[in-house]
Amino acid sequence: MTPTINNLMQDLYKRVARTVVYCLTLGLEAEDWNSLTVVLSNSLTLDERLAFAWAAMRALPPDVAADVAKTVLPYSAGIPVPPLGDPLGEAAFWVSVANPDEREAYCLATFNAMPSNRQAAFLDYVQGRQAA
Repeated sequence: MTPTINNLMQDLYKRVARTVVYCLTLGLEAEDWNSLTVVLSNSLTLDERLAFAWAAMRALPPDVAADVAKTVLPYSAGIPVPPLGDPLGEAAFWVSVANPDEREAYCLATFNAMPSNRQAAFLDYVQGRQAA
């Protein structure tokens, strides 16, 4: 008996294929496709996800692919929310979801808003960490 592709396929790949079919069948709303994102992240290697994304983006007209890339890439944490509890903990959480441009902008703005004695103390702290 000759093995079929279904017999040769890894279970993880079967899960990915089923999820793609479910998403195509159920609809085109973003919420319907979130499950595919989760399955791809948990089932495929980075190289496999890169190949999948490359093929999907190449199937789009260039202007549409650029629009898709813009919606996916420039994530934003938005403005930091006033802390309800521990300000350092809230700041650490915000930094973990902010993009690099946001982190740098808020760092510079915060530093510039400090009184000069606090700026000096901050610089001593940062430079001390670099020396360590």
